[in-house]
Amino acid sequence: MLRAGLWAVVVAGVLAYLTTLAVPLWYQTQGQRLLLVTSGSMEPRFSAGDVVVLRSVTDPSELRPGLVVTFQPVGSSELVTHRIVSVQPLPAMEPVAGQDGPMRPLLNADGEPLLQTYITTQGDANAAPDPDATPVERVRGVLLRVHEGWGRWLEWGTSAVGRATLLVPALVALAGLELVSLAESRRRRRRAPARPAPPDRGIDALLAD
Repeated sequence: MLRAGLWAVVVAGVLAYLTTLAVPLWYQTQGQRLLLVTSGSMEPRFSAGDVVVLRSVTDPSELRPGLVVTFQPVGSSELVTHRIVSVQPLPAMEPVAGQDGPMRPLLNADGEPLLQTYITTQGDANAAPDPDATPVERVRGVLLRVHEGWGRWLEWGTSAVGRATLLVPALVALAGLELVSLAESRRRRRRAPARPAPPDRGIDALLAD
């Protein structure tokens, strides 16, 4: 009974840990990715703690108003998931050298502004569009579906605390199984009947003489 309980702890912990690894990997094999939602700017479409499933954009012409996309704003390392309000050509911009923040238009050989396709975005829960337009090249994916509440579990399962919670009991149970095996082996040795001592061949030789 003890052995069965320990094996149950081992199997449950290992399966739970493997699930936290397998779920994101499975989506990657489908050409998709999971993204944890951290704000409520798109409520009621999805909320903080949900997970959105994204597919990559292979052609910028796929982008159109109404689609929910994940993009990396210019000058930011964070990802934002908002709805496209408009798609339009605008002058391509570049940062001003040596200055933090100001941008200037890129010019062609004739000194005319180079045009680039930009998207204007807005969170469904926000009263106004995002302040800056985003080049379509910075779009990282288009929303496919939403998994409500997945985020908290996936975030916990991939954290150091979550992995320790899943794996430490399994490791302790494995150690317990080893101790149980040692104890059972000792009991078997104590219960085994004593073997008779081998005959003394020296006495047989004397009698033969």
